[in-house]
Amino acid sequence: MTVNGEAITQADVQAYGKSLRTKVKRSSHARFEPVDRDPVKIIEEQNETRVEQLIPVRIGRMLQSGFAYYRGTAANMAFDLSKESRTDIHVIGCGDAHASNFGLFAAPDRRVLFDLNDFDESGPIPWEWDIKRLAASIEVGFRHRGFTAQQSEQACRACVASYRNSLAQLSEKTALERYYFRIEMSDMLEMAQNEAGVKIIKKTVKKAEGRTSQRVLSKITTAQDGGEPQIVDQPPILQHVKDLIGMEEVQEIFDRYRGTLRPDINLLLSKFRLVDFALRVVGVGSVGTRCFIMLLIGPKGEAIFIQLKEAMPSVIETYGGIAPNRLSGLGDTFPPSQGYRVVSTQQVLQAASDPFLGWVGDVRGSDYFVRQFRDMKGSADLDQLTPTQFERYGMVCAGLLARAHSQSPGWAAIQGYLGSSDVFDRSVASWCKSYADQIERDFDALQAAVKSGRLPCETGV
Repeated sequence: MTVNGEAITQADVQAYGKSLRTKVKRSSHARFEPVDRDPVKIIEEQNETRVEQLIPVRIGRMLQSGFAYYRGTAANMAFDLSKESRTDIHVIGCGDAHASNFGLFAAPDRRVLFDLNDFDESGPIPWEWDIKRLAASIEVGFRHRGFTAQQSEQACRACVASYRNSLAQLSEKTALERYYFRIEMSDMLEMAQNEAGVKIIKKTVKKAEGRTSQRVLSKITTAQDGGEPQIVDQPPILQHVKDLIGMEEVQEIFDRYRGTLRPDINLLLSKFRLVDFALRVVGVGSVGTRCFIMLLIGPKGEAIFIQLKEAMPSVIETYGGIAPNRLSGLGDTFPPSQGYRVVSTQQVLQAASDPFLGWVGDVRGSDYFVRQFRDMKGSADLDQLTPTQFERYGMVCAGLLARAHSQSPGWAAIQGYLGSSDVFDRSVASWCKSYADQIERDFDALQAAVKSGRLPCETGV
């Protein structure tokens, strides 16, 4: 890399990272000091920009468990992390790298990969925030499963150590080798260690491979008297919402979206017709955002489902205070479209991305990103994993997070800062225990807010 026209070697960058230990000791990451904030107020602030009728569903999903609450509160964590000391090494990061935001999906060549799969909060970010978000999800997940404190601490340390060791291994590779590195199912099977692990992986992959547009077509649509297939309402999860947006406007959005695609995908979609669309509730933290699925039909009746999802400003910006133009590499700043931010960072962070990724800006004041819906997507059922399997899963996720971070300029400073000792591993594992305690207090506050009537709630949806 070059700075002001002068060549800077990887060794120089690593040395700079090592020098930062005097500014922020690695052992200092063990301390979490609770900040004065109302966790429910942050949730309420986010609700102000969401579809009002879906807010009770969002709260109901967050109340399922402490882990579900953690999944839905990236904003709260970004606020907390913004109050902590950090090295100020920034990377293009996920922003919400918890354990359930890694999963299976189809590469353009139709092979199933495992990688990061959620980028709503992505953008320039202090690298520590991503690894702490991931490691804390291991601690919270182990508590949710009823595993012991010793097991959770070991798993958290293994997760952070995997991130550190993966960065060291990546430092031995060329930029091209780091770019092409990815984890396929054959790699996952080798990591499984035992027959039970292999069985879980094969079952998960088989389920993902069955998630195609044709399968979705048969499940959620109907056609009468030989007419066009239409999406069947299943409120509040799936429903037509003509009051929010009309067919003509969706057609215009679809046409604009095509202009952001590669020429081959644009040409492919020119053969398809938009025949229906509906609002589709997704996830936990995303519930209440404007998220639609569009049904496209091809010349022989083949279907493609495309997801149109609202892209709001990242919580890393709104609650973490990190400006989106803090990092070069995608240009000095992002264009004024949150959809572009999501798509461009996804393409950087994933080893291979959905070729249908695109974006549309300023639709009634909202930005959107677009992708295929349920195209061979799948995720591990964390409730079915043993402590050892869960620990191994966290290690794989951490290795992929390291690969994602290694795509950014200056990433080698992280490796220089971490070094070869386990000081940072032990520190973050200790921090995770304290932060998981905070999550439990926040979860209690959410329950109290629902009980008092401060927040609406609809469960079982």
